[in-house]
Amino acid sequence: MSFDGIITSAIVSEMNQNILGGKIEKVYQPEADELVINIHSKSGNFKLYASCNSSHARIHFIKENPVNPPAPLSFCMLLRKHIQAGKISEIIQKGSERIIEFSIETYNELGFSVNKKLIIEIMGKHSNIILIDMETMKIIDSIKRISIDVNRYRQLLPGKIYEYPPDQGKLTLKELTPDTLKTIIDTDISLIPKVLLSSLQGISPAVANNLLDAALEKGYHPANLHIGIYEAVAEIIKKLDHREMDPVVYLGESKTPIDFHIMKLYALDNINESVYFDTLSEAMEFYFANKDSSNRIRQKSVDLEKAINNNLNKLYLKKQRLSEDLLHAEDSENYRLFGELLTASLHQIKPGESQTKVNNYYDNTEVTIPLDKKLSPSKNAQNYFKKYGKSKTAVKEKALQLEELALDIEYIESVASFLEGASSLAEIEDIRAELVSSGYLKKRKTTAKPSKSKLGPYAFTTKDGFRVLVGRNNVDNDILTFKTASPKDIWFHTKDIPGSHVILFLDGKSPDDQTIIEAASLAALHSKAKDSENVPVDYTKVRYVKKPNGAKPGMVIFTGNKTVYINPYKS
Repeated sequence: MSFDGIITSAIVSEMNQNILGGKIEKVYQPEADELVINIHSKSGNFKLYASCNSSHARIHFIKENPVNPPAPLSFCMLLRKHIQAGKISEIIQKGSERIIEFSIETYNELGFSVNKKLIIEIMGKHSNIILIDMETMKIIDSIKRISIDVNRYRQLLPGKIYEYPPDQGKLTLKELTPDTLKTIIDTDISLIPKVLLSSLQGISPAVANNLLDAALEKGYHPANLHIGIYEAVAEIIKKLDHREMDPVVYLGESKTPIDFHIMKLYALDNINESVYFDTLSEAMEFYFANKDSSNRIRQKSVDLEKAINNNLNKLYLKKQRLSEDLLHAEDSENYRLFGELLTASLHQIKPGESQTKVNNYYDNTEVTIPLDKKLSPSKNAQNYFKKYGKSKTAVKEKALQLEELALDIEYIESVASFLEGASSLAEIEDIRAELVSSGYLKKRKTTAKPSKSKLGPYAFTTKDGFRVLVGRNNVDNDILTFKTASPKDIWFHTKDIPGSHVILFLDGKSPDDQTIIEAASLAALHSKAKDSENVPVDYTKVRYVKKPNGAKPGMVIFTGNKTVYINPYKS
């Protein structure tokens, strides 16, 4: 990922153009390592996003609002206190480094004008966001507190004097001259990118390779490569100074972004699809939304996946034990037989015996029956009848428990299926809320009320113009089937497979077989069997779908159904 000093310079230029002199309207902290700052300026309203996540630290404008936590985090509250309603008076980059400083004019509790500085450090695993007081240069706080146990040379703690990261002694691009460059690259041609990377400030490995590629592309002789590289550096500086950038994102074979920059990258340009954007922020928002969304979703769903697996493991274990107990209870017919045979043979049994042999008059065989020596023969017979009675009751109870257990397993497996198919953080949060309300997950400690989901079901239209809605989760399924659909509409669901409720809205029309197949294909696609073929899908009128009393979200019974075998619809 090429968030280097050149990208930093370009984004600083874009921010100066749009939000310099702007007022900070609101500060949000969607995640522990993210900030979103709403800014009103002469150019309009902007959402500035900053992340110090070790794997995708960056800063740029965004259009879509991230999902915010129910209650603001502590660093967010601190920023609201110190910089909200403040004016951005300066935005600068420190040298060619990946450090951006926002100078902010604001007022303290007494109404006096004060100056604060918000510093964004984009340095991989050392990335951070720090608020300092400009008068004293003391740290007010940082989004990641770095103590002496973590870093002996540079602590980022409230009250400490802010110090910049250590200077590595590299040259900035503007300090470079052809002669200096000639000295630097006086080595084997294959080592030039590595030497450039260790000598120049603010370039990434991709840019180091690109500088050499640019010189070779222009046909410079190996003895004059320093001239070609210098021209490439001068071109970068010119682009930055005149804001003549060509933001581009390169896509891999699966259309997944693999890199981005403000200029053509020779190593990627000829073999990868390139997508150009009007602004660097648009390019970065596209890159990270498509590059990191799956990773972020996986990170956010780790605890949910763990909770689901733990619950499933417990339910499977309970099912195994109940099945064993039921099997044992069903074998209790011998208790009744022993009781009857003892009763018929009381005159033959001597008190104090530990066992007795009696004739089984059902099949004329001899049966050995264990006895309690302390009890009389008649009492032993009564005990066997009691055991038989208890076993009969146990069979009924355990059969009922197994039925309830099967419903619990079906429900949890359906939640697991929805979690696997979740494509956004909002869907993850909806599933989390469902697990909390169902008692499978502990509620997070917060003073705020959880916000209701506004996602709604997936919407599709068949080739004949019929509307089809697909539930995103179990709660969504209930709303869709019992509140949104009418009794005459058609309900679809994969047969004995966890998945979404799918409603085909008729609106007074009659669907043909092709429409039924399309809706059934959507049901197969939004189920655990989405990667299978010949998936069985049940369908019936909504009026025949009922929800039993006390049933968990999404769990229904239905009658009058037909079944179609279909492949998931993936066009």
